[in-house]
Amino acid sequence: MSLLERIQELLDGSEWRKDHWKLFVIISLSFTLNGVLFSIVPATLYIISPDHAIYIMAINSIAFMLGSVFLGRLADLFGRRVLLITTLSIYLSGSILFLFSTGSLLLIYLSTSLINFGVGGEVGAAYSAIAEMIPARDRGKAIMLSANFWNIGAAIIAGLALIYAEIYTDLETQFRYLVLTAALLGLVVALVRIHIPESPRWLVEKNRVNEALDIVKRFVGIKDFIIKDFSEKKRPSHEIGLREVATRRTYLFRLLILVIITATQLLTYNMIAYYLPYSKDFIYGASEAPTIIFISNLGASVGAFILIPLIDWSRRFSTTLSYLGGFVTALSILTVYFVASQAYNIFLTTLFINMIFAEWAWASLSSLESELFPTGVRASVIGLNTGLAWFFNTLIILVEEMISSTTYLYLTTFLWLIGFIASLTWYIRGVETAKKPLEKII
Repeated sequence: MSLLERIQELLDGSEWRKDHWKLFVIISLSFTLNGVLFSIVPATLYIISPDHAIYIMAINSIAFMLGSVFLGRLADLFGRRVLLITTLSIYLSGSILFLFSTGSLLLIYLSTSLINFGVGGEVGAAYSAIAEMIPARDRGKAIMLSANFWNIGAAIIAGLALIYAEIYTDLETQFRYLVLTAALLGLVVALVRIHIPESPRWLVEKNRVNEALDIVKRFVGIKDFIIKDFSEKKRPSHEIGLREVATRRTYLFRLLILVIITATQLLTYNMIAYYLPYSKDFIYGASEAPTIIFISNLGASVGAFILIPLIDWSRRFSTTLSYLGGFVTALSILTVYFVASQAYNIFLTTLFINMIFAEWAWASLSSLESELFPTGVRASVIGLNTGLAWFFNTLIILVEEMISSTTYLYLTTFLWLIGFIASLTWYIRGVETAKKPLEKII
């Protein structure tokens, strides 16, 4: 047995221990901050620059795309820990700049783009870190629940926007308190994130064997172990680069399915939760953006806990069920908007239910993209997949002023259908990843 194989066996077969909890909490706090920072921009645009909202969100979407691709690649080159500390410094700098951006359109563009560049760049490193260190039987739940803190963070900041609006009549005061809240949370995350360990799988890839062994011993709870064969140097993931991912039939099929389900989930989620209030002729008005963001992310937050029994039972089934439910509930939202447009509470209720399935879809695809590719390119592929989805997201934002709110809802329903077809294809032809050691999936 090689060193890498022994490390893989120990990590995947370990009991859940104190160090797993520490890692889970650190990544979960990171996603909470991501949700706060990502949502604070659309939640406050109607306060700071309503006339430029569409263009700000488009530039932010491009920044998110660039961050996910560029920094995702760096996470494979320099490590998960280094990138998670780097991204934190990037979006905290953007947050501080955002605090002083009122009255300056240039500063608004620059600060919000920095925030999104950093948040986007964190995705590949965060998912890779938790996938590579959590026991195989708990990997799906851990990825889903930690990522769900993004929704919780988004719901918190949207809820605070509503509270501050009740307390303070001055819009600039509301804005400043929201950004200060985000900055304070960022400082808390910074204090805990410096303790995050590096991925042993990544360390072995880089021949930093002693560091990998020290971390494995701590996570597994043993003082030492014997490796019978240290001589094997060949590591499968070294043979796989991004070129192979794009050309090998197996990996290309996986990437294609992931791009489709990721893009459709991202677009349907963002279009309903963040962009719909700013579309022309939206009957409830742009001022309802904080409420819609709050309800959307509350529904998504609840959804993760409902999916716990399914996510590690079958990844293929949970993915397909997610997109089927998303399609059916998107039809419900469309119907309510037409038939009972004055019943705002009914609209919010159907939106809440739809976001439960949106969370299921996000949890399922997040697990899949963290599992389907080797360690040497894992963060890069996650970043590339995320970046491609955000490219399409940018296109949607740019045409927002040219389409009506009803067109938005028609498009959302159609995209859910496309996602369901792709997920059904994966159910029929894809591999099952639930509870399997990462290297067995390859």
